[in-house]
Amino acid sequence: MLIKFFFMLREGGLKVSITEFLTLLEVMEKRIAGYSVEEFYYLSRACLVKDEALFDRFDRVFSAHFKGVQDLFGEEAAEIPEDWLRRAFELGLTDEEKALIESLGGWDQLMEMLKKRLAEQDGRHEGGSKWIGTGGTSPFGAYGYNPEGIRIGQEGSRSRRAVKVWDKREFRNLDDSVELGTRNLKVALRRLRRFAREGAADELDLPDTIESTARNAGLLDIKMVPERHNAVKVLLFLDIGGSMDDHVRVCEELFSAARGEFKHLEYFYFHNCVYEGVWKENKRRHTDRTPTHDVLHKYPADYKLIFVGDATMSPYEIHYPGGSVEHWNEEAGSTWMKRLLDTYPKAIWLNPEPTQRWDYTPSIQMISEIMENRMYPLTVNGLESGMRELS
Repeated sequence: MLIKFFFMLREGGLKVSITEFLTLLEVMEKRIAGYSVEEFYYLSRACLVKDEALFDRFDRVFSAHFKGVQDLFGEEAAEIPEDWLRRAFELGLTDEEKALIESLGGWDQLMEMLKKRLAEQDGRHEGGSKWIGTGGTSPFGAYGYNPEGIRIGQEGSRSRRAVKVWDKREFRNLDDSVELGTRNLKVALRRLRRFAREGAADELDLPDTIESTARNAGLLDIKMVPERHNAVKVLLFLDIGGSMDDHVRVCEELFSAARGEFKHLEYFYFHNCVYEGVWKENKRRHTDRTPTHDVLHKYPADYKLIFVGDATMSPYEIHYPGGSVEHWNEEAGSTWMKRLLDTYPKAIWLNPEPTQRWDYTPSIQMISEIMENRMYPLTVNGLESGMRELS
């Protein structure tokens, strides 16, 4: 099986050597990985792939060769998660059933109906299509389904159809020390470089040292110059939480690469769309925010502005006051986006969502329009195109 896999990889354009293949066999013999296909996938990829840009090619070969194999060493008994049994009222609706549930007809009607339900309801409710509760198809509550509703009292997102979330959610900061997978991103970011000499003389100037020594009849004459730094200044705005949880890894790789490439880098977090406040620490995002107006006034227009986010949200969050899922914003997100773009004309949006989904997500189309089509996929090629735009 593995011999055939080896030749399929070479036929697929991966230059896998005999030495790398023998290394894979050696670590398998030592039982470093477990007995699942997933663990073997990561082990074989680490041994056989030298360039992160080839991961997708490896995935296609791996999928074609091991298609249908669930476990290399036998079936394991499947366990039903306990929370599945507890949520008796969580509906498993078919696509046809979901299609029958109609939207309430707009933002204003949704908020007005929520006020009415809060005034009328006086107890806990489960199931159904009207009251605030669990399960069912009501637009208000938890663990049910409605194409356009307000989530109240639910841990985490499921269908990602809520237009507002009435719960306090905790987000985790991105790790800027991630190393795996950042190499190609760093190469792409280096397209946005403008070197300058800064600071005290702390770097050897070898050509000048050789020339001065020669003029000095061979007597060593060491010459120093200030170290060269990338003089480009970058403002990085990172979407965090919600649907972005699916893209944490690639965003951490980008964040780590950017911290290593740009000396003048300032970063802020936001959720879904930028509003009147952004933050540095996700644990203190409710209590320690930086007003967006302060950002506009503190950092000059020569900063390059980079948004990183999937732009996947309710359209209300972009074009309506009060549309944010987490708080009541006095001004629409599009208003703040345009202020940022007016201040920082050199700006792009990097989107980790696959490009084939962009045409089917209205909010992505709306953000792309605001960005004047300066939205690029968060891939190596997309990042290189974005850097060329900023340059």
